[in-house]
Amino acid sequence: MNDHVAPWRSVYKLHLLTDAELTFVLTSGGHNAGIVSEPGHRGRHYQLLTRPQDGRYVAPDVWQEVAAKVDGSWWLAWADWLTEHSAAPVPPPPLGRVEAGYPALCDAPGTYVMQK
Repeated sequence: MNDHVAPWRSVYKLHLLTDAELTFVLTSGGHNAGIVSEPGHRGRHYQLLTRPQDGRYVAPDVWQEVAAKVDGSWWLAWADWLTEHSAAPVPPPPLGRVEAGYPALCDAPGTYVMQK
């Protein structure tokens, strides 16, 4: 039985809808195994390829043959992708710092936890 978030070939059609750079990741297992599996989880693998902006369309079966299979969780590749596509880190806002003029609204964990 396959427990997929979405049939991957249907999602792969994104390649036909944009000429922007597109990074496509295909993970092993269903949505729990493929998406939620943390780094270090044995028996997982993924395939990842980035099509450059204005790159040629590659059919899904060809993509699957060409994309190298990498053992492990895709999370580390995602973290690298986020780093490459993000600006430099900025300091967090001074929320909850009385000395900076931002007192806490209430004690943790917050009033929303008590709401019914």
